[in-house]
Amino acid sequence: MQLTSDERLFTVFTMTDQRERILNCACDLYLEHGLDGFSMRKLAKEIGVTAPAIYRHYDGREAVLADVLREAYRTFSRYLYAALGAPSPLERFSAAGEQYLNFVIEHPRWYGMMHTAPEHLGMDEIPADIEALQMATHQFWLDRVRECMEAGILREMDPEESSITMWAHAHGMVQLFHQGLLPVNEEEFRRLFRESGMRLMSGVATPEFGEEMKTMTTEAIAQPIA
Repeated sequence: MQLTSDERLFTVFTMTDQRERILNCACDLYLEHGLDGFSMRKLAKEIGVTAPAIYRHYDGREAVLADVLREAYRTFSRYLYAALGAPSPLERFSAAGEQYLNFVIEHPRWYGMMHTAPEHLGMDEIPADIEALQMATHQFWLDRVRECMEAGILREMDPEESSITMWAHAHGMVQLFHQGLLPVNEEEFRRLFRESGMRLMSGVATPEFGEEMKTMTTEAIAQPIA
């Protein structure tokens, strides 16, 4: 079957870095109008093609939104896994926190989509491959907490519960920033996030590391990624 000019254009989009633009348009459309205001026709108009051209590659809006989630989690994973190059448990833990901070600042729309309930995306459940990406992210954080406990940095507690507490703290800070409830700019938020994280760390650190933290600055514990 011969492709129309719109379909050829869309095929080029999906085979190049224009795919990112398509996913960003879908994300923006959903976050601005919600599921009820999201349609393949509106997405096609934003991209500059016809709706049938998109239907050739996606079954419907739910499939498009699922692809947005895939890309968001894959990108998030690349940010986090960069921290594995750090040489010690503390440096890996700190670098992971920095990479989390980089991602939520550089990709706020994707972060919002990642924390949207599946029913709000028109899905009965999250597709299995996306759920696997979610579980890998969860395991990554659990491993960072566990190895810090084994290294005598964090107090011996349930690693699962401790990682949830730390994530809840970080996620809450990010939500306040993204919703404009913290009257600070990006650099001020980075400083506030690190300092708040240090205060949380002081409550879960071993007594020995807690003493060491008194001489550390937020810059010392925030490890850059090469």
